[in-house]
Amino acid sequence: MPAPRTVLLTGAAGGLGTLMRGLLPEYGYELRLLDLLPVEGEPDAITADLSDRAALREAVRGVDAIIHLAGISLEASFDKILKANIEGTYNLYEAAREEGVRRIVFASSNHAVGFTPRPQGQDPLIPVDTPRRPDTFYGLSKSFGEDLAQFYWDKHGLETVSVRIGSCFAEPTSVRMLSVWMSPEDGARLFHAALTAEDVRHTVVYGSSANTRLWWDLSTARALGYEPRDDSEPYAEKLIAEQGELDPDNPDHAHLGGHFTTRPPIWPH
Repeated sequence: MPAPRTVLLTGAAGGLGTLMRGLLPEYGYELRLLDLLPVEGEPDAITADLSDRAALREAVRGVDAIIHLAGISLEASFDKILKANIEGTYNLYEAAREEGVRRIVFASSNHAVGFTPRPQGQDPLIPVDTPRRPDTFYGLSKSFGEDLAQFYWDKHGLETVSVRIGSCFAEPTSVRMLSVWMSPEDGARLFHAALTAEDVRHTVVYGSSANTRLWWDLSTARALGYEPRDDSEPYAEKLIAEQGELDPDNPDHAHLGGHFTTRPPIWPH
């Protein structure tokens, strides 16, 4: 697929959105920004709620593709998750369908499979077709988003790459994160690959760097042309000295989703 010129970036004021605002223009993209909150330093950004279908349709009009990061990124009540992540994602897909946008990159999450036991020892890497086992209402909403993406491909020919993002920060902050960390630079490489790969239909990929302690299979991401360059291992010695190795008998460490399975962080808004 030729590199899209104009890309709508939803959730542009959030943590990941802020990182991508700084990195994706290097790949030649002109970003159109949307968020529920004003985007600092971006007076032309669109301020709109995902429930505002007229505003979404206006926002997607004329763009070549969409990176959908908006929504609640932690656990919340089902009512909040329903409005922001489930109905909001549906509204965006409908707007894209109505305006003829051909591709969406959907920010799914490892929490869609959060109750999957984490690999230990010589266990094989977790494949993308492992049964979904969401660990929260948040993870459940990401499972819905993946199914919605498949439906819009099968029904309407709207392509999606669903990226099950691990943790995208400047550096990992926990021992668990050594296995699921995606550097911001690798995040931009993955989003670029997802925007430009040919014939993706609906493709699910895991989003992380090429970590030495990797838990999941990156083969579907690599098939898009993604070539991760970073590894969390340089941070391992310090984090393990501070926090200790993961304990398989600790419920917080037993599953892919970590403490989301036992005491998930709550959306503060």
